[in-house]
Amino acid sequence: MAEDYNIEEQEEQQYSASNIQVLEGLEAVRKRPSMYIGDTHIKGLHHLVSEVVDNSIDEALAGYCDTINVTIGVDDSITVRDNGRGIPVDEHEKLHKSALEVVMTVLHAGGKFDKGSYKVSGGLHGVGVSCVNALSDYLRAEVRREGKVYMQEYSLGKPKGEVQVIGECAEEDHGTTVVFHPDASIFQHTVYEFAILAKRLRDLAFLNAGVKLTLTDLRSLDENQEPHSEVYFSETGLDDFVRFIDDGKEPLIADVIHITNDKGEIPVEVAMTFNKSFNENIHSYVNNINTIEGGTHLTGFRRGLGATLRKYAEDNKMLDKLKFEVKPEDFRQGLTAVISVKVLEPQFEGQTKTKLGNTEAIGAVEVSVREALRNYLEEHPTQAKTVIEKIILAATARHAAEKARNNITRKSPLAGGGLPGKLADCSSKDPAVSELFLVEGDSAGGSAKQGRDRQFQAILPLRGKILNVEKALDHKVFESESVVNIFRALGVTIGTKDDEKEANLERLRYHRIIIMTDADVDGAHIATLLMTFFFRRMRPIIEQGYLYIATPPLYRASTTRGNHEEYCWTDMDLRRFIDNYADGKEDQVKIQRYKGLGEMNPDQLWETTMDPENRLLKRVNISDAAEAERIFTMLMGDDVEPRRKFIEENATYATLDT
Repeated sequence: MAEDYNIEEQEEQQYSASNIQVLEGLEAVRKRPSMYIGDTHIKGLHHLVSEVVDNSIDEALAGYCDTINVTIGVDDSITVRDNGRGIPVDEHEKLHKSALEVVMTVLHAGGKFDKGSYKVSGGLHGVGVSCVNALSDYLRAEVRREGKVYMQEYSLGKPKGEVQVIGECAEEDHGTTVVFHPDASIFQHTVYEFAILAKRLRDLAFLNAGVKLTLTDLRSLDENQEPHSEVYFSETGLDDFVRFIDDGKEPLIADVIHITNDKGEIPVEVAMTFNKSFNENIHSYVNNINTIEGGTHLTGFRRGLGATLRKYAEDNKMLDKLKFEVKPEDFRQGLTAVISVKVLEPQFEGQTKTKLGNTEAIGAVEVSVREALRNYLEEHPTQAKTVIEKIILAATARHAAEKARNNITRKSPLAGGGLPGKLADCSSKDPAVSELFLVEGDSAGGSAKQGRDRQFQAILPLRGKILNVEKALDHKVFESESVVNIFRALGVTIGTKDDEKEANLERLRYHRIIIMTDADVDGAHIATLLMTFFFRRMRPIIEQGYLYIATPPLYRASTTRGNHEEYCWTDMDLRRFIDNYADGKEDQVKIQRYKGLGEMNPDQLWETTMDPENRLLKRVNISDAAEAERIFTMLMGDDVEPRRKFIEENATYATLDT
């Protein structure tokens, strides 16, 4: 498929300064950086790397780059090196400067505005590398091109000198190297996190088959004093991506259905398969950008999928005995899919500007999916029958779940029924200030009820371990007493909107939902079950930042003389207390190990875990949806082997309660 994006041989010779078009200047970037990179926190810091790497990926999309190396320096500088054509260095005819300097110092300047230079591009805004330059206290650009090595240095977006020839290179050695260090006066945090960069490079490897990306961290050395390094490469691209996401799930069919259509103006690539779960898991991308809010390409995929599966089932008379309608969402139960489209001029919408708005993408994706999926079903009748039977099972389970869900709705506090009997509600009716603590057991619930601030803190004790919703069918979920109580207490409903299951948060009664469990293995298990419940059944609560984990202390330490007393949240805190107040002598310290929240009296629970002035809350967020999907499936699903392997690999990082 890559050859369709290649520039013709005669066009390659035309990639020079004349292709670099200027739209406007760079002055506003340092004054309002958040307008260009999202924010000046961790997300914006890591976005700088994405902007530079995306330029290299654009060269890969054009067919001129297959190797990209990213290195984190010991000083948290970043080096990105590719083997593309190299940024042009000849004089720009309008600005009478080197094209390299224009690209690095002028906003909206780049080859991607010239349709002959790049057919498609990740950003299409042209602000990428110039913004990185403006927000770096140092940047160095090196270009290997036509047998020479060119270099220019910058500070705060301004050149420190002219473009220089600093050496020679072989004709076959070509590409661009960018070294930059973020400006600490702009960014509140300037330490790069390996995992965040690794996730982005991993996705790019899946989305661009045949491109090798390497991430090296010079800050981290192994036992041989070698820097930690990881390589991301995929020969099959989206097929590997789907298998990665589905790792740990029991497959319904062995095949990954691969769909490609690069004949139209919008090239389409889709990989999909079905597993035995009842969760829909679709990831969509436009020009390598993760469209987390979906958009028109996702709409086209769903239309094509549902229409094709329905027609096959009807033509083979497999739905004749059903007494209720099969709905569109039934066709997607157990589906895992990755959609990748290339759009010349994408229009993004939505709150985070990650929702594709180009209407022409609907037809392009729908037609591609209809044709390829129809052929697959006809050529693989055994797999087709298995998929349709799963759809019928999903429809039957959904029909039973609707009855159970309607029972919840009739008894919800917003429909005239009562709140759960065990709920100790707060006085405030303002969701923005109200908190709900989900507490393990009646004993801890009693302490929490007595210790709370009744004005804004509500308590819902949970009896036993909540249902594992990863394994349960919908109707079983809505028949669970603990699950029903959570729904009713929160005031949310689970209905259908645009044919997909979704939690309606319009009447959510609390904007802080806090999981508060014992600091032991059982407590961690209950917390994981609850997080699985919210991830699977009320994901918008996590996405909007409403879900938290309370952190109770592990110990209460006091000196035998009674002159010092502290709560300790970790073993390190306890060790520090012993060293500071008992000269390192454990026999001089009285240590109380809290096995459960119920061992604390109400005052202690308030002081350590519930008081907003002193407590430590951890907000639950989803930074990597594909990885979160894989981890939840592995930890809470039916397949034992991946879970056993995970425990073995991570056992050294865990501590056991005795």
